[in-house]
Amino acid sequence: MAVAELELDAADGTGARIGPAPGGPPLGPRDGEEQRIFALVRLRGRPVGTVVGRVRAGDDPASVLAEQAADEIDVPDAPERPPAGEVPRATVVVATRERPGQLARALDSLLAQDHPDFEIVVVDNAPATDATRELISSAYAGRGVSYACEPAPGLAAAHNRGVLLATADIVAFTDDDVIADPHWLSALTRPFGEDPGLACATGLILPARLSTPAQILLESHGGFAKGFAARRYDPAHPPADEPLFPFTAGRFGSGANMAFRGEALKAVGGFDPATGTGTAAKGGDDLYAFVRLLAEGHPLHYTPEAIVWHHHRERWEDLCGQAYGYGAGLTACLTALLVRRPALLPSLLARLPRGLAHARTMTASRATDVAGSGVPGEHGAYTYPWPRHLSRLERRGLLYGPLGYVRARFAVRAARPRGPR
Repeated sequence: MAVAELELDAADGTGARIGPAPGGPPLGPRDGEEQRIFALVRLRGRPVGTVVGRVRAGDDPASVLAEQAADEIDVPDAPERPPAGEVPRATVVVATRERPGQLARALDSLLAQDHPDFEIVVVDNAPATDATRELISSAYAGRGVSYACEPAPGLAAAHNRGVLLATADIVAFTDDDVIADPHWLSALTRPFGEDPGLACATGLILPARLSTPAQILLESHGGFAKGFAARRYDPAHPPADEPLFPFTAGRFGSGANMAFRGEALKAVGGFDPATGTGTAAKGGDDLYAFVRLLAEGHPLHYTPEAIVWHHHRERWEDLCGQAYGYGAGLTACLTALLVRRPALLPSLLARLPRGLAHARTMTASRATDVAGSGVPGEHGAYTYPWPRHLSRLERRGLLYGPLGYVRARFAVRAARPRGPR
């Protein structure tokens, strides 16, 4: 399945036009066959939805998908964007480990941002080689990219190091396996300039490629996207359509596309170093930070205009690991919240029955063919294919998460340097 961007109303007056997603292969059916296309639909630059369509040889993909978008998407009016200068200064933190090729691709997209004032900090997490250090010193010296090594393993530890090194109050985070839209950082940081009380913002994550059954299944399972409408989550006014608020952290965004006001994040202790990829907890560092800030009364803003294109893992084995990690990271996050802020226990217990029902629905298996060739469905609708094996792994992860968090905490304590007796 090809991945593309479809503009419904090009600025030059040429009407609808389409092109491959950043870093993706050219569009077009091969050998007279039809081509399936997953397209981000934009209106004068603003994302308004996605469509999945089939284009036959000889057809104009832009016309075919634009007609489909008109039928499937309630396209709103798209006013002009505010000037790019109306954004605060930012530090972008990219945690990485032994993936210099992917990191270079991500850094190139970050250096092409239209944001007027930002720096990039690359945090090399528990490296086994000097490959990342050498990449930064040879290819990015003098280009606003700095290097730091964090010996403690785990994504949260790497992110905490980035927060300490940041010279801007707004700290944005993305991963080494993404390509950032040129407007990403401006869109992600602008809400902080508009709202001095805002502590966190998240953005839209879309697949860069859908070339394998594993990639398609992950995106069908909800991927990382959280919709195409901007939304503000305010603890002072809990959303009526979120009965588990604020514990449905996965609704708010993901770690590959998030930003924080540095002072607010530091005030709650930063990311829990016993969570995140690279620890026994398997994940949950981003979810922990979201809920921790919301629990302290800070609002969170989601903006679909802040787009990054994520390279999903290609292999079935990697998808199995992700399914297990998703379950483990969620319950590890909840365990971390209760350990570090016990006052949340009554609120969590009150939501537990609905939470268990939600977990059963979220992880339920759904029919798919043996190749796993579903198509990305509506996020949060739970109508997409999800094989039984992945369902079982996700549920096993849910059970393992608390134990994984305890193990990770012991590991963090054991790694701390001991002072003189």
